[in-house]
Amino acid sequence: MLVVCDLRCTEYHRPGHPERPERITRAEAHLRTQTCLKIEWTQPAQVSDEQLLRAHSEQHLARLEEPSDFDYDTPALPNIKTHAIRSVGGALRALDAALAGKPAFSLMRPPGHHATVERAMGFCYLNSVAVAALEAMARGIKKVAVFDFDVHHGNGTEDILVDVQNCAYFSVHQYPAYPGTGTSSYSNVHNYPVPPYAPHDIYRGALAAALDDLKHYGPALIGVSAGFDPYRGDPLSAAPLEKEDFHWLGESLRAFGVPVFTVLEGGYSEDLPDLILAYLSGLAGQ
Repeated sequence: MLVVCDLRCTEYHRPGHPERPERITRAEAHLRTQTCLKIEWTQPAQVSDEQLLRAHSEQHLARLEEPSDFDYDTPALPNIKTHAIRSVGGALRALDAALAGKPAFSLMRPPGHHATVERAMGFCYLNSVAVAALEAMARGIKKVAVFDFDVHHGNGTEDILVDVQNCAYFSVHQYPAYPGTGTSSYSNVHNYPVPPYAPHDIYRGALAAALDDLKHYGPALIGVSAGFDPYRGDPLSAAPLEKEDFHWLGESLRAFGVPVFTVLEGGYSEDLPDLILAYLSGLAGQ
């Protein structure tokens, strides 16, 4: 298992904001000290304007350098564009590893799946998984899928990838919830909304249905938006998953037998380090 991490991603914060540096520092420390999973560590890749512009407009990239906040949840913090580009680099390095035959996880912030072609929102500034998916297609990968199990719908990933040939987006998420999208499926977009406070078997059933449809799609590569906020103890959701469910998700993705790269999205509970390790252990077949 390869983990991409650069602790410079912890250098920004807004006091009281749930997307805080400790999400990374605690998870990084836990992964380095655990003994059940062999992990190699590496740094993010360099990112080109060409790669970014496949997913985002020039106007959006310019807007990231302006000092005014994007919305209440998405502040224009110092050097946030640099941090966001570095997070994209984490996804690209994870993609490199997956294509070389090694499952990989980008342990970086900020997250990305709410960032649309034109807009930063929902803690997200650049859409790392979408940039990486489009990069994979530019390298000749014939059939790419993004599987998103964050409790919040990845409206940005849907916005960027909708109608892209030989690419599909699958999202299991709570609805109603932020950002209020993801109620239906169309074109190459497959949404599986689950109501708040749904019983465990209903939520797990939605994940299983999405994985079945993903298998039917037959991707040659899977990019995963791993949000650990469907966890029953997460302060930003009303979902029922347990640690064992994240292990099962990793096992299920491993069973596809195709390259898989994963990027961290949400997850705000104190148990985040254990949840990440459970997922990675499943993905590694342990």
